[in-house]
Amino acid sequence: MLEQYDTFLAIMAVIAVVVFVALQFVEAGYGYLFNPKFGRPISNKVGWVLMESPVFIAMTLLWWCSERRFEAAPLVLFLLFQSHYFHRSFIFPLRLRGNSKMPLGIVAMGMLFNTLNALMQGGWIFYLAPEGFYADWFSKPYIYLGGAIFLLGMAINLHSDHIIRSLRKEGDTRHYIPYGGMFRYVSSANYFGELTEWIGFAIASWSWAGVVFVLWTFANLAPRAASLRRRYAAEFGEEFTRLNRKRILPFIY
Repeated sequence: MLEQYDTFLAIMAVIAVVVFVALQFVEAGYGYLFNPKFGRPISNKVGWVLMESPVFIAMTLLWWCSERRFEAAPLVLFLLFQSHYFHRSFIFPLRLRGNSKMPLGIVAMGMLFNTLNALMQGGWIFYLAPEGFYADWFSKPYIYLGGAIFLLGMAINLHSDHIIRSLRKEGDTRHYIPYGGMFRYVSSANYFGELTEWIGFAIASWSWAGVVFVLWTFANLAPRAASLRRRYAAEFGEEFTRLNRKRILPFIY
């Protein structure tokens, strides 16, 4: 089983690289970059719930069916992971403003990846990690360092989402430049926060599954951050470009 799992991780890593290259040429058409060529438009709120909830549900099932479900370290990792996806699946969509749409194709691709990601993370933590791998986890630095980075990333992500959400009043369809928080340094501060979360989770779980998830997060969000930066520059011109913000990694990219 472990050999097949390692092959699964390797395939997912290769696909992440392919996705990263593909997204240099094709913009994922949702949100600010909405494009109906990706499928029939549905409500943005419904789309987010459909896209994100499969990973929350699948991870819950994997946890509950595992004999390790009440072991301390796996339980803490489960709670960290689920704290992000509970918010993303059931709170974030309800707080969206306006009547934006999301293409059904984007929703379907998100559902597929999120289900596979639950198998990656939950498969390792609850089933395939060697017996005793997490037994003395609280005597090692990984859970503390990784957990702190995860929580920092989550705080950045939530604060950045709040800034974006506050730009519009109900019914407003215009676009605005976000200011404050990590938007001082990058044009996609919410993506920087999410990437930071999963780097923290990879450290906390100390697993190749976590590393592959970081690779996927960067492969998906970095090209999108670059596209958003180009859109901001095209729409707002010097008002935006003079801010000299990076795309997703402060001072780097």
